Order: sequence, then C-alpha cells, then structure tokens
Amino acid sequence: MNEDLDRLRLARTGGVGPLTYRRLLRRFGSAAASLDALPGLARAGGRNGALAIPSRDDAEREFEQAGRARAALLFVDTPGYPVLLGLLDDAPSVLTVQGHPEMLDRRAVAMVGSRNASANGQHVAEAMAEELAAAGLVVVSGMARGIDAAAHRGALRGGTTVACVAGGIDMPYPPEHADLQAEIARGGAVVAEAPPGTAPQSRHFPRRNRIIAGLSLGVVVVEAALRSGSLITVRHAQEAGREVYAVPGSPLDPRCRGANDLIRQGAGLVETATDVLADLPEHPGATAGRGPQFSRPGMLLEQPSPPPEAPEERQASGMTLTKILDLLGPSATSVDELIRRSQLSSGVVMAMLLMLEVAGRVEMLPGNMVALLAEPGH
Repeated sequence: MNEDLDRLRLARTGGVGPLTYRRLLRRFGSAAASLDALPGLARAGGRNGALAIPSRDDAEREFEQAGRARAALLFVDTPGYPVLLGLLDDAPSVLTVQGHPEMLDRRAVAMVGSRNASANGQHVAEAMAEELAAAGLVVVSGMARGIDAAAHRGALRGGTTVACVAGGIDMPYPPEHADLQAEIARGGAVVAEAPPGTAPQSRHFPRRNRIIAGLSLGVVVVEAALRSGSLITVRHAQEAGREVYAVPGSPLDPRCRGANDLIRQGAGLVETATDVLADLPEHPGATAGRGPQFSRPGMLLEQPSPPPEAPEERQASGMTLTKILDLLGPSATSVDELIRRSQLSSGVVMAMLLMLEVAGRVEMLPGNMVALLAEPGH
C-alpha cells in the first residue's frame, strides 16, 4: 500500500505527466525515490518555488474517494493495468476503474461518432455494437450523447462494454447518463484518468479519446463531421498502430463527411459487424512495435534502468541549460535531433530534459519529441 500511495502522489504531482512519470520510475527505480529526487531536479532545471507534491493524506483521501465509488486504482507498468493501453508511450499513469477491471484486457473494438447523430446513425451503431459484443468483443466508447450512447446500449444487449469518461469516476457526464454508467459498471467497466471529484472540462476529452483508442484493437467511426472530436480518437489509433474503420454515409449529410473522408484516406469501409470481425487483428504487437511487452504486464519495472553515470550527471547538473533551451521552441522537436545539434551525449541531454520537465519548462511528447512550454513553472 505504501508504494501505491507514493505512485499516486507522483502521478498527481504538478508537471509530472505520463511520460515524465515513467521516466522518473525508470531513472530512480521506485516512486518513493522519485518523490525524494523531484525538488532537486526542479531546482536544477531552473524552477523557482516548490513543486505541488500531494501529501500522503491527499493520496489516502483519493483512495477513499475511489472506494466510495466502488472503484479501484490501477498504475501503469504494474500487474493488473490493461496491457494494450500500456503500450502507449503516454499511457495514463493511474486509472480509476469502476466495475470489472479484467474487462480492460479483453479483445475490444472502439466505436465513436457524432453527438448530434441521426436516427439512422444511432440505429447502425446500436445494431453493430450488439453484434460485436455477441461475438465476444468488448465495445469501448466515451459515453457521450449520440453514437457513443447507442454503442454502449447495443453492446449491453449483446454482451458487455467499457466506457471511458472525461471527468472523475464519480461525475457522470452528461448527467442524464448516470443510470447508463451504473449499468455499464455492473457488467463491464468505467474508466477515468482524472481524480474522483473532477468535473469534466473541454481539455479532458482529447485525453479521454487516447484511452478509447488505446484499449482497442480498432476504431469504428459512425457519422463524424470533418472537424469532429471523433477524428482525434482516430489520430490516436493511427499513432498506436490500431485499425481504423468507417461506416459510409450520405454525401448530403455534413455529419458523414468526416467518416467518408476517412474512407478516401484508406480507412476500412464497414457496413456490418461481420465486416469488422473479418478484418480485426488478434493483437497489435507487430504494428505497435513494442514486442513482448504486449503479453507481459509490469515488464517495464521488473528491471529498472540504472541511473546515469556519475560524471554524466555531474556534467548535466553543472553546465548551463541555455544550449538545450536555445534549440527548443513551442513546436515539437525530435530528441534525437536535439542530441545531434547540441553535440552532447544522449545521457547528458536526457538528464537535462528530465530536469527541465520537472521544472515545468519543457513538455515531453509521444514519439520521443519535446517542446518548450510558453511559461516556466515558477
């Protein structure tokens, strides 16, 4: 329990996102050691002022809140965390799961689409989800109005479903879906990245969408406009090497243009659950490129990477960060390119980036990319 409390404190520390969380654990070997190192790393990175590290009491309160919601906390790279989701570079550091966590490791397909869906679109989503669930798949969606809700309801009739919510696990959204969330939790699972008590905000939804994609072998789009939020889920699916399918719609309906455009770009055209079942892979191991980690939960922490060599760390701590900062901007830069242009060793650059991350001056992004933040974390 002590390690879980420390992991939760680390995950909820301001400026420690999913990529930084993993880097800290690999660098220091435990959450407790990472928490001890944070203040020094932040100072070395140029931060003025203390980091907002939650107290042990704060962590215990969150565990209690989750317990009141009949939910469990799962930590990335530990047993019990969904393996497929853990393949993402920016997999959530901690998940709150209501219902049956084992459902998150079942073979799954996501279904997303318009909130303002047509009656025909909802009928297609509901019928397809029911057939997919009856065939043994878990249907994953975001519990929004329209296509999401239709997919969940259809899947509940045929089998089971997983809902990924944008706010806290105890904050059903939209409010009229409280009963639907409770029904999903009874036979499936509801997943949240935000702490209990968090009201959903617009910035939470794109992050929620990567969880929908990450839990699934493929994403089916039913009715999506050209600028639909569903296309964010598609982008996450493509980046993770997952399959993308779309149901064609009328060219006269703007709600279908995004889905039709996906087909033009090469997405699989599907009209029935049979079309999806015929093409959906058994697992994304080859396309995700993460090898045996697909079948070995918790692998990343079995043998933590050793800390950098002492001379390397002293060099990173003692030299100015100006060279690195001058090479960065608000647009994402490849870390490999940064190493090449700085003419510093990879160990020195990574040590400096970790300091700058914790100080709130840079943001590490999936794909081994880094960007300068507009405002330092003072």
